[in-house]
Amino acid sequence: MPAETTNTVTDDRHQAVEGERGALVAVLLMVILGVAGIFAVS
Repeated sequence: MPAETTNTVTDDRHQAVEGERGALVAVLLMVILGVAGIFAVS
């Protein structure tokens, strides 16, 4: 039984890390696109 609980905890942590990575990638893409847009306009 303890092995199952630790597996669910680690799965939750992995999902949280993936969510944070996705958010960071999205923010980085938006920043890069914003900078590219500024250079394109100017």
